Amino acid sequence: MVGRQRSGLQRVLGDLAGAVVPLWIRELEREIGERLARIPTELNEYGYDRFGMHPATARRQILPAALLYRLYFRVQTFGIQQLPAGRLLLVANHAGQLPFDAAMLGVAMVLEAEPPRMARGMGEYWIPQLPWVSTAATRGGNLVGTPENCLALLEADECVMVFPEGVRGMNKRFADRYRLQRFGLGFMRLALQTETPIVPVGIVGSEEQQPGLASLPRLGRLLGMPAFPITLGFPWLGPLGLLPLPVRYRIHFGKPLYLTGSGSEEDAVIQEKVDVVRGEIGRLMDRGRALRRGVFR
Repeated sequence: MVGRQRSGLQRVLGDLAGAVVPLWIRELEREIGERLARIPTELNEYGYDRFGMHPATARRQILPAALLYRLYFRVQTFGIQQLPAGRLLLVANHAGQLPFDAAMLGVAMVLEAEPPRMARGMGEYWIPQLPWVSTAATRGGNLVGTPENCLALLEADECVMVFPEGVRGMNKRFADRYRLQRFGLGFMRLALQTETPIVPVGIVGSEEQQPGLASLPRLGRLLGMPAFPITLGFPWLGPLGLLPLPVRYRIHFGKPLYLTGSGSEEDAVIQEKVDVVRGEIGRLMDRGRALRRGVFR
């Protein structure tokens, strides 16, 4: 009897939630579900893939990001139709203090790419130290950015997105916006080793979302973070200072790069190939900035 009462209560609560949630949000949720269902994913008996991704959890996580994508950042994509099939490495610039750029790139791959793709993010090493965040990231399809994790994803023919600037790019000052920082070499070695095409991505908008005034690495390390950013709003406004400005995002996808090599070359040889990708990203960023009419338009 108690079970029936609970079941009835759950149905009533579900009906109330459906009545309260606007129709367009329910339509967006349906769109996300339909597009995720088109992504071939091999699941175990518990509903997880081999890397810990849980489609139902990913779907719930994508919805708020998709609302930001459509309504807040009003993202526009360019060149996404030229993505190749199969394993893929998306290499993009990084900025904005918090990884909204990674979230928007991931949503673009679900909502705009044809066929839809789940872009697997490679997170910073300090993310597993955050309570609940590590598990939520894994369930949503992301992994810590170790070479082993990236290699396993590429060998499984997944789409992986990397930001070779790392925290150097994310926490840079506003005065250094759209100035690409030093790229690591690891992504190139993995791409060559697995014969993975690289698609350069230039993201315009993230560099202005949270203008950085300074970065305090020593204080950040004391708090278990790679850096402690000082922005126009943080820490003066507390948690509210972490909210990004409603800038307009534009994501420019370049043509796939098919670079050759074994991945075991000397650093100088790998650096030359990395510079090719870095140059393409810089050109995409410059093109995007030239086309826009303003930061918020």
